[in-house]
Formats: sequence, C-alpha cells, structure tokens
Amino acid sequence: MEVQLQSDPWEWEKPMATYLLRYHSDQLRSIASSPDPNLHYPLFIDFAELMEEHPHLARLIFSQPTPYLQAFDNAALLSHRIVVRDLEQEKNVVEKNFIHVRINISGSPLECSETFPTIGRVRVQHRGILLTVKGTVIRSGAIKMHEGERKYMCNKCKKSFTVYPEVEARNSISLPSICPMQKLKPCGGTNFQYVENTIVCHDYQEIKIQESTQVLGVGAIPRSILVILHDDLVDVVKAGDDVIVTGLLTAKWSPELKDVRCDLDPVLIANNVRRTNQLKSEMDISDDLVTKFKQFWEHFKDAPLKGRNAILRGICPQVFGLFTVKLAVALTLIGGVQHVDASGTRVRGESHLLLVGDPGTGKSQFLKFAAKLSNRSVITTGLGSTSAGLTVTAVKDGGEWMLEAGALVLADGGLCCIDEFDSMREHDRATIHEAMEQQTISVAKAGLVTTLSTRTTVFGATNPKGQYDPDQPLSVNTTLSGPLLSRFDIVLVLLDTKNPEWDAVVSSHILSEAEPDRANNDEDLAKVWPLSTLKRYLHYVKETFKPVLTREAERVISSYYQLQRKSATHNAARTTVRMLESLIRLAQAHARLMFRNEVTRLDAITAILCVESSMTTSAIVDCIGNALHSNFTENPDQECILARC
Repeated sequence: MEVQLQSDPWEWEKPMATYLLRYHSDQLRSIASSPDPNLHYPLFIDFAELMEEHPHLARLIFSQPTPYLQAFDNAALLSHRIVVRDLEQEKNVVEKNFIHVRINISGSPLECSETFPTIGRVRVQHRGILLTVKGTVIRSGAIKMHEGERKYMCNKCKKSFTVYPEVEARNSISLPSICPMQKLKPCGGTNFQYVENTIVCHDYQEIKIQESTQVLGVGAIPRSILVILHDDLVDVVKAGDDVIVTGLLTAKWSPELKDVRCDLDPVLIANNVRRTNQLKSEMDISDDLVTKFKQFWEHFKDAPLKGRNAILRGICPQVFGLFTVKLAVALTLIGGVQHVDASGTRVRGESHLLLVGDPGTGKSQFLKFAAKLSNRSVITTGLGSTSAGLTVTAVKDGGEWMLEAGALVLADGGLCCIDEFDSMREHDRATIHEAMEQQTISVAKAGLVTTLSTRTTVFGATNPKGQYDPDQPLSVNTTLSGPLLSRFDIVLVLLDTKNPEWDAVVSSHILSEAEPDRANNDEDLAKVWPLSTLKRYLHYVKETFKPVLTREAERVISSYYQLQRKSATHNAARTTVRMLESLIRLAQAHARLMFRNEVTRLDAITAILCVESSMTTSAIVDCIGNALHSNFTENPDQECILARC
C-alpha cells in the first residue's frame, strides 16, 4: 500500500485505521462484541508485519513513540467505529471508549542489542525510542487511579486542546506557555480555561523488574528498572514472573529524602508486557545431539546400568565417588510426572533433596554444580540474600507497600539451592511448608493478599547440630521439624566416619596427577558428558519422557510401602502417603534417566534404595555403608543380576 509520507502524526490516523481494518479486523470485531464500553481493550500489532507494510510509519513509531502511538490509539477508535457501524444489525455490539495499540516486537529487527539491551546496559541514548527489556518481576505495587488527561480551552481562539501529565514532574500537569492550536496561523493566546468533565482517569501500577542472574558473570550486580503499567496492562504480572516489556524510556524525580540529593531515576512506560513463564525451561537441543543420546543408549543396551553410571560420573566430577549422592542429584533434577486428578487436585512432580553432613563432605560443591545444570536457578542461604528471605515479604518503597519476591518465587520453574537450610527465618519456616508441597505461597501482608507460584525443586544442605548422634532422630540432629523433613523426597546423611580403606582410596585419587592407564571404549564414552551436554540431556529426558508405571513396578512399590507401614520401628514422618508419592516420583525420574517411557521393576528398586538411604537405621543401606563412602562399581549390571538370584 503506497501512502504519501506525512510528518504530522495526526495525519497518519486514516492510513493507520485502513491498516487496522485490513489486517486486524478479527480483533476489532471481538472488541466490538464485548459488553462493557468503559473497559480498556488491547489491540495487538506485530511490528514485523507493520514494518513490511508501512516501513516509514514503523520507523516513526520507533523513533517517536509518544505522538505516533497516541495517533495509533485514535486510529484504533476510528476503525472500531467503522466496524461497529458495519455490525449494527447484530446484537450485543457496543461502541467502546478506550482501545490501546500494543506493539509486539517478536520476530522484528527491534530484537537487536541496540533496542533490546539488558537492563544493566540501558543508557541515556535509549531515551525517547521504543525500547524493549527482559527481566524478572521482583516487586509489584498496588493499583492506583491516575489522571491521564484533561482538556483546556483557549480564551482567545475558543479551541480546546488536551494536556497530559508529565512523568518527569511526578505526574503533574503543566499548561503550555502559548496556545498549541492553529500551528499555521497561531493565535498567540496565553489564557486557558479548564473544560468541565473532561478529566480521564486510568488504572496505574508500578512494578520493578530485574535482569536474570543467569546471564551475569561472577561479581556482577543484577540491575533493576521501574516499569509503569497503565489500563489493560495493570495486574497482568506478579512477583516472580518472567516478562518482556516494550515501552518508552523516560525519567522521573526520585522521592525527596532529607540530606539526599534528588536525582532523575530511569522509568519505562510500558506499551506492551508479555509473560514468558512458559519459556523459562526452554533450551536449544539440536537433532544431532538427540541422535548422540540415542546412539549412547544403543551402545549400552546390554549394560544399561553401566551407561547410567557413565552419565552420573559427569555430575560434580571433581568430587571422588559419592555414587549415592550423584544419583540422588540426578533424580532430583529430572523429577517425576505431575498428576492432576478429576477433582483438580494436583500432585507435584518436582522432587526435593536435603544433604545433612559434616563440614568438608562436599555439600556446597553439589549445590553449585546442580545450579549450573539447571536452566533457571537461584542460590541462597537460609537467611536469604535479601530482606525477602526465601518466600516473600512486604516492603515500603516511596510510601507505598509492595511485594518483594524471595528465592523460592524467583526460582519458579527451576531450581532453588539453599545452603545452611537450618538457619531459616521464622516467617520462612511457617510458609516454606506450603511452598514445597502445594508449590504456592499465600500472602496477606500490609493489605496485599495474593498467591504466588513456587513450582521449584528445592535442594538444601545443612550441617548437623553439633556432633551427629545416630541414636537420635534426624529432626533432633538438624533442628528441623518432622513435617518439614517429610517434604524432602531424599534426605542423605553424610558422616565423616573413620574408614582407613576409604581414606586411602580418596587420598590416592587426590594426589594422583592422571587417571590410571585402563581406558577402554566405555571409559571414552563416559568422557563425552561435559557440563553442557549433561545439562541438555537432563532437560531433554525431563521434557520428552512421561513414564508410566508397569504392573511389576506397582507391585514392588506397594509391597515396600505396606511393609514399612507394618514395621513397629518405622519413622512416622517418612512412612505417610508422601513417602509413596516420593517413591513414584523417583521411579519415574530413574526411568527418564534410563531413556525410557515406562517404569520397570529396576526403576522401582532404585527408588526404594534412594528412600532407604534417607533412613539412617536402614538395614539395606547399612550393609553398603555410609552414603559418603559409596563408590561406583565396575560391573553394576552383573551385580544386579546376582542380587536377583
């Protein structure tokens, strides 16, 4: 469509309306059929499509978004009235008063680094253009009423004009010094009169987004920016959500504080907000890599446990041995299959792992390596890295109460690693039960009532209180309550006991400068699992396979559960229905690890061994020894066959 190039944004209204009628008539008809005329309705425009049809207009919207987006909103109302007139014969067609054009830059040239910078790289050069940033919502403010515009009339030419509030001046309205009407022949009027009943109010909300720590280097401080939401954008995101915000960068005066210089703070006035929570766990996995995974398991089809151990050796390779811990880490990161019954009751698929051990047993090493294996992770301590702690808190910012997300909310959809787990704050102890089991956090603080999602895997580590006493229950040794411990699928106790044989093996491994000269084809295959490959493998099996229990697996799990319930010395906190759910999750995770879509008897037995490892008085594990001293065996498949016999 060829259109004469105009320089005045208001002269673009008719071409804009023609464009909307041609390409977005379905959205306009949907808006026309909505019943409420006073609501604010969004009209989504793809910038790539607009640039292909109107390249000059697209460039003007990018370089001068304020006037041209206002003209686009007027064009949307104009095209809406045309659609309403065409549909006047139909019922339930109501003319709307507020329609806002929302620009979606996905797939357009605006996704380059100049117009899509990280929050920490936003500078003065980005002021005044259509800017897009990506981050995580860490604070969400209350919804307010905001005066958006009012009309004044010039006493000389008797023409009226609209005045908008200035964000830089804290949303105050200032009148022009001379009449802005009749630009070709200005009247020069300086006296203006307010037109009655012309004030238009809008919904108003402030949120703060922070750049993801996954893209930052060591020592870098994550930056944040304030985002202003208006009308239909209000209350569409909450603390913990990942968002992509497109809008206009401007500034506003910071709050007046005594003995503090008043500066201009950067603010992004949002035109469009897109939640990307479903994209949290996306990862680029090529077809060639998937083929390598299949070839790997084809090679180990006669010795699947040896192939599994080859994968487990890639977990925290700098730590010698600890087979039980590495298996538990892999199963926890993979997790089981979420189940939702007919009544809507949801059983979580994410597993939780707790390491309890003496200092120097490698707990923090496993925590940091697990965080690297997850595409989205947060590492913190029991005290919390911010005032929000692990869950959420209400903070007062500029005289307004806002919700600040904690570690569990920020890790929604990923992994939350918590060191010094026993040093949690009191309010975290009260809410972490719900966060780990129901995977939500219910908040009612400072008049802010909401529910936040915490669909995250919790990996905790803690030291025992003093010298670990095997005769005392785990809750006494860790100062953690029984209900909280029962929410962990696996609890491994790593005790640095005296074992001369193990000490000799570990010391020789640390002091040796090279691996023993006994490499074969299987050992070479074990070396093809670096961090990047292992990370993609765990993500692939988690997203691809949905294992279903076989009859044999169900029989094994059911028999073990009933045996534990009948036992007179069983731990009541561990042998509830939660333990049965943990067994199912771990069995499904092991089936995924073994590249299968069904849970076999072997997977059920492995899940039982992991749960038994959580019981320090287990007869099965005591014959193997401390989890700290567990090592990889040479022929695990042959040993499994002998155990069956």
